[in-house]
Amino acid sequence: MDYYYMTDTGKVRDHNEDSVVITENMSGEVLMTVADGMGGHNAGEVASSLAITNIGKRFRNLSSVGNKEDAINWLKETVEETNLIIYNYTIDHPESKGMGTTLVLALLTKDFLLFGNIGDSSGFVLKNETIHKITNDHTLVNMLVKSGELTLEEAKDHPRKNVLMRALGNETSVDLDIFDVETDIDGIFLCSDGLTNMLDKEQIEKVLNEDLTIEEKVIKLIYKCNNRGGTDNISVAYLEKSGKL
Repeated sequence: MDYYYMTDTGKVRDHNEDSVVITENMSGEVLMTVADGMGGHNAGEVASSLAITNIGKRFRNLSSVGNKEDAINWLKETVEETNLIIYNYTIDHPESKGMGTTLVLALLTKDFLLFGNIGDSSGFVLKNETIHKITNDHTLVNMLVKSGELTLEEAKDHPRKNVLMRALGNETSVDLDIFDVETDIDGIFLCSDGLTNMLDKEQIEKVLNEDLTIEEKVIKLIYKCNNRGGTDNISVAYLEKSGKL
């Protein structure tokens, strides 16, 4: 097992509101997290940092997440706690009102793999040289596609495609979508929409299947986004799974 993560400001934004980390607990179980912050007065970076810091710290201090049911409960409770931390920060710092963050995570143990998400940062698995999206975007446009009011083609360049229907820190409670995924996969790939807005599925796959180190793959993906304009912050967390955890 090998992993690498990286975040980049991009070519247009003057600061980075993304946060990303991959961390292990005392049992060697792995948690990958990407958060894409939003809000005025640089508050987006505060929201994403609060999310990643709290969740990562809680995980590192665990001896183990336990069985799958225990892990699901831990994820839900920790994300609810993190949501309140961000929400309460905006109460104490009125200038940051309206800030929030997306969140996508993957939790890998020797027995199971769980994904969770809020917002439009994405989680994928790589299997047989093909990436498969696991998470569902909580956006207005995705909701309209699901209801049949928009086609996928119309959604691509819709002027409101970045309007979020769900984010961490905007309300006093939040629903984390959780996905139970088979562990017979080759890789786990998480990213902010700064990457998926620049590169399509086939372009991501092509890089992940190249004969490069995991670090080189992540760097190349970010380079390609910036080469296409780098209109947003770009964050990637990538794990290649080989053998046992």
